[in-house]
Amino acid sequence: MAGTGRESGATENAGFGDLSDSEFPDFSELGDIEELGSQPGSSSGNPRKEVDPEGPWKRKREADALTPMERFHLRCLWISDLATQSWCEQQMVYGKELPDFQSAEKAAVLSAGASIHLARELELHDLVNIHTSTKEDVWAVKLLNILCMIPILQSGGTIREFPVFGEVEGVFLVGVIDELHYTSKGELELAELKTRKRPMMPLEAQKEKDRFQVSLYKCIFDAMVRGQVTSASLVHHMKLSPELLLGPQVQSHARQGGFTAKSFGDLLELTFLSLTLSDLPVIDSLKIEYSHQETDTVLGTEMVVFEEKQVRDKLRHQLKYWTGLREPQGVDVKEAWKCRMCDYAAICEWRQSGGTKTLTQEQHAKKMTK
Repeated sequence: MAGTGRESGATENAGFGDLSDSEFPDFSELGDIEELGSQPGSSSGNPRKEVDPEGPWKRKREADALTPMERFHLRCLWISDLATQSWCEQQMVYGKELPDFQSAEKAAVLSAGASIHLARELELHDLVNIHTSTKEDVWAVKLLNILCMIPILQSGGTIREFPVFGEVEGVFLVGVIDELHYTSKGELELAELKTRKRPMMPLEAQKEKDRFQVSLYKCIFDAMVRGQVTSASLVHHMKLSPELLLGPQVQSHARQGGFTAKSFGDLLELTFLSLTLSDLPVIDSLKIEYSHQETDTVLGTEMVVFEEKQVRDKLRHQLKYWTGLREPQGVDVKEAWKCRMCDYAAICEWRQSGGTKTLTQEQHAKKMTK
């Protein structure tokens, strides 16, 4: 598969990285405090009262306030961000606002997980570094990878790091599926790898976050193979120019793969035509495998039951934050145990206000920039 060697500044918000977006901090050191957290008086810091999750934020944002998509200069959302949002929305927001605030330990966990994913990808694919100088080049490399993987999947083979993208509720989502393969019954299965710092399975709340992530992958992949994702949507949201000529190395790599494309629009048309004519099936089953980082030992495997209505309802609620229809929410009192491992606990306004933060988004943004 192709990777990108990018010029500085050429790919801001242009697409997505070459590695999977599946790694998250390991909360295994919490032990049994998830169960303890549901008991009265077990949370650390300020006690929180029960609140209606929609109550304080039903008001519309002020007319001149930026939406989070605008404030963070985002053209699309990572599916991994949505999964993190389901763990704690306020924590996810602080991660965007204060990217350098993350602890060294959690950064090391993420780095180790990324290395393991790269090693797994190299088991099936050779990586070719391609120089890109425009966002169209970056997306072209992703499209070429899709074009190369479609026939492998059609012939019953296994593929890894498959890019997915599509529009939901007016917001463009992107992600990377760890692995797609066929089971002994001939069903298409999505396999997601989660690496763990400690040799133990995750807490139920973290499993729930992981289930949401793979379910979103299925929603987007199924839409792609059903022809429900359009090239016009990609061009619109990512501000791409179909008429732009591809860089020399991108054109050369396309020719080596048997594809003739001079402009980004040529490659775009070819990719969507291939998806439409491929007759690839939708994903039949979802599997999450948890592995110990240090020993590469499989800790356990979980099969996920896909519940489309619940997934889409949850996604709609999350997107209301990104589109400015409500303010961010922290965890409720039953999940206050999560705060014990949060890098932002000491500065969290949701905790300090007992779950009744009153700042508007605009006020909050101004405060963070002071």
